[in-house]
Amino acid sequence: MIGDKFKSELKTVIDSKTGHQIIQLTGGNSNNFHFYFTENSFVKGKPEIYFFSDRGSKTEFQYNLFSMNLDTGVMTQLSDCPSPMGHNATKTLDGKYIFYTAGNKLRRIDTGTLEEKVIYENDPGFRLGMVSLNASETKAGFARNEEIGISSGKNYAGFRETMFAIKRSFITVVNTDGSNPYDAFFDTHHTAHFQFSPDDDTIATFCHEGPWNLVQQRIWIIDFMPRSVIPCFRQEEDDSVGHEFWTRDGLIFFDNRRAGHDGTITSERKQTYAVEPEQKQTPYIGFCDKRGKVLRTVDMPFYCNHYHANNDNSILVGDDVDDLQLINIADGSARMQTLCYHGTSWYGQSTHCHPTFDWDGRYVLYTSDFGGKHNLYMIDTWQVKW
Repeated sequence: MIGDKFKSELKTVIDSKTGHQIIQLTGGNSNNFHFYFTENSFVKGKPEIYFFSDRGSKTEFQYNLFSMNLDTGVMTQLSDCPSPMGHNATKTLDGKYIFYTAGNKLRRIDTGTLEEKVIYENDPGFRLGMVSLNASETKAGFARNEEIGISSGKNYAGFRETMFAIKRSFITVVNTDGSNPYDAFFDTHHTAHFQFSPDDDTIATFCHEGPWNLVQQRIWIIDFMPRSVIPCFRQEEDDSVGHEFWTRDGLIFFDNRRAGHDGTITSERKQTYAVEPEQKQTPYIGFCDKRGKVLRTVDMPFYCNHYHANNDNSILVGDDVDDLQLINIADGSARMQTLCYHGTSWYGQSTHCHPTFDWDGRYVLYTSDFGGKHNLYMIDTWQVKW
């Protein structure tokens, strides 16, 4: 199946709520979703994205990697993995190499030759997490957590139990050719969301994973020179923090929903482990520097489930329960306009919108299972006039 071409499914639809044009990228009988928003499916400098799809598979939700030419809509299959593929993937900015996990191994695909190589094989008893490339694209990093026999499921089943059960984890780094793997840091928590800085090979972030209102300190910064860690935005009792990502200019974005919020959303449109606070508190977003110091915060009228920032951090895109919101924070306050209705079910991670700006800060890519199948959509944010 590797190298097989699939016809375009592109079509333009009009959003019923805003009247904005939406480009539906996929629309057949398959399920499709893009890379996690911290890793960005868009290829820099080309009209191309990489994504997961079960098209061509005999079993529904048996995913492989694909590319799509955004001008023509033609899709190309890049992998044919017999073992279940995780949702963990990243790529070089120019799209020459993709790195993904499957069968407890980290694999690299040369997208020019479609040759695949295993560059890291995980220890038995541990599970690989999200993979990220350093700024010079010479090293891949990821979290490894002990396997504790708790299966995760839809609507965050097992999320809390896993947080309490995991007592051993590592932050691991390997050269992108597969040489010199080493454990840079050992932890006693469930670690996840490892992300290298976009402009400094020596700095990365990772998180202590779990319901946000139960995690004592979510975001950690690791300095690979002394192999030491420091907290990023020191949390207090009423802080519920998560969905951190690196901005294009090397800042750390975080979302603070305040007391009681657990960071989840289910297909019933509610949180799984939330606790009602004694009094209502105002959610806010913030930006930190590489030493964890908060540089800027912006109060939000309500929180979205995920955020992503444009090139100069003046505009955010967020996915609330039913809509994508465009949020202008250029003047220090949050001015919101509805970008479009997404209507996803929120039933499992592959249905989460995870809206992601392209490298020009104009188009937003997102996933929705509105209508049944998981499909990819793209919208031009310049349709919104401030």
